[in-house]
Amino acid sequence: MASDLERVILVQVLVVVFLSINIMLIVTFFMKDVFYTTMRYILFAHALMSDCVTLFTTNLLLIFSFIGNPVHIFSCLVMFILTSVCNHLTPLTLTAMTLERYVAICMPLRHAELCSTRSTLQVFLIIYGLGVIPCILIMLVFFVSVSSNFNKYIRFCAAEIFIVHEWQGHMRSAVNQFYFLVMFVIIAFSYIHITKVAKAASGENRTSSRKGLRTVLLHGFQLLLCLIQLFCPMVEAAVLQTNIKLYTNFRYFNYIMFILAPRCLSPLIYGVRDDKFFLALKYYILCGLLKNKFQSQFICQICHT
Repeated sequence: MASDLERVILVQVLVVVFLSINIMLIVTFFMKDVFYTTMRYILFAHALMSDCVTLFTTNLLLIFSFIGNPVHIFSCLVMFILTSVCNHLTPLTLTAMTLERYVAICMPLRHAELCSTRSTLQVFLIIYGLGVIPCILIMLVFFVSVSSNFNKYIRFCAAEIFIVHEWQGHMRSAVNQFYFLVMFVIIAFSYIHITKVAKAASGENRTSSRKGLRTVLLHGFQLLLCLIQLFCPMVEAAVLQTNIKLYTNFRYFNYIMFILAPRCLSPLIYGVRDDKFFLALKYYILCGLLKNKFQSQFICQICHT
């Protein structure tokens, strides 16, 4: 079995790779106005930014846990809020991206109306409103239940520190289960209807529908991993009561499978599989080499969108 140092080193390599790829994709997003004026690319960039924050904060927690030095409770609080909110923002954003694909394929005539820049702002209000609710509920109970003295250090920074009542943990579980159910229904609904359109379509429409269907499937798998991660704290809390070593191993496994793994799928779904975005990415990676060739390909992609 790998030592704690080897585990931390492996995570550092993975985090650096994923952060580098995500940052490169975010830079590409801001280089073309066609990207930051299109809902699906705006949502994609938002998912990447949320992933970057999650990777950074969770990696800090892992390093602090490995070093073993006490952490100031206020620092732990900030990292908990960022991690908790982003853990909900990512699946909510993926759900919105799935709905966007549903509208594009099943309601193409209304796509421009329903997926405009103004609608994107409204979608973000909904995403952030739903994303901060679980964190706010936990923080309100925590601040009401504990003293206001935060000038102290804690040895281990985890979400369980802010769960001061048993019913509070049940409340968090109920909220996460509700989110899971709603997002699962949306994914299933979109998949079923896109499948029907793909079967009925012909020619280029059939190809587009099938590609949209594969995109929804990837979103569904990515969303499943993210949603499972919402249940991990409940299982970790139960394991913590039995064996601290088992808890450490289980927490590390969850981090790799349900935090790192879903974050590597975002670049695949839109960074590589999306022809328009991939052409722009390839152009900027090569620093403008073969400029005329890529520009002509990019223009052709826009014309066929």
